[in-house]
Amino acid sequence: MLKNYVQITKPGIIFGNLISVTGGFFLASKGSPDWPLFLATLIGVSLVIASGCVVNNYVDRDIDRRMARTEQRVLVQGLISPAICLPYSIVLGLAGVGVLALYTNVVAVIFAMIGFFVYVFLYTLWLKRGSVHGTLIGSISGACPPVIGYCAVAGQFDAAALCLLIIFSLWQMPHSYAIGIFRYDDYASASIPVLPVKHGIKTAKKHIKIYIVAFWIASLALTLLGYTGIFYFVVALFLGGYWLYLAVCPKARTDDAQWARRLFFFSIIIVMVMSFAMAVDYQPTA
Repeated sequence: MLKNYVQITKPGIIFGNLISVTGGFFLASKGSPDWPLFLATLIGVSLVIASGCVVNNYVDRDIDRRMARTEQRVLVQGLISPAICLPYSIVLGLAGVGVLALYTNVVAVIFAMIGFFVYVFLYTLWLKRGSVHGTLIGSISGACPPVIGYCAVAGQFDAAALCLLIIFSLWQMPHSYAIGIFRYDDYASASIPVLPVKHGIKTAKKHIKIYIVAFWIASLALTLLGYTGIFYFVVALFLGGYWLYLAVCPKARTDDAQWARRLFFFSIIIVMVMSFAMAVDYQPTA
């Protein structure tokens, strides 16, 4: 029973976001982390994300039945009553916001609420089923966790926080479009208008390359603005360059699904490595 209530919060998504939260937090900490604050930030963000994921599972339970990758979710299998989902989400959300409000600051709380609002209301309830732009708007919510981590320490939304918001928003686009390509049949059968389904895989591949270039350039800004050092710069330069290489290499003209899977899995590596790099290569006098 407990396992079902954990699964409905999408723990994999929570864990992935906590990696970027950690990067932002330690970037702002500049070598002097407040460990109780770090723990409170992780807990608060986890609860807020869990709340949004429960709502997403509740709203999407009809289309989840039509997708191979989601047909085993607990609501589809009837392992949890839909009636419990919204109260469960409210409790998680209030607890998360409460922890952040108690231990962090108003800026971090605001971005937690922005991320929740974008993911639940703009993406899940409005754009996901009706607009090809759902991915673009939804990318904002995926970029909020590192900003929350940073602002929990810095207490302000400065140039570094803006860089994090832009970097991780741009990262979301090729990451999500790659999923849309190798899960094309799932999205098509559920009538979800992601770019590969709506305008074709060829168009999606062009957009992926453009967004990777934009991400690559944006990722270097943290060093150019003096917030990170040469180690981060070299890491970001290599990761962005290799991601672009994967997108344009000859294999990109062969099997679309295999090509998209490579891009997707490398995008996960990018988040982990870049978050680590910015965490350890902060500049004390930025």
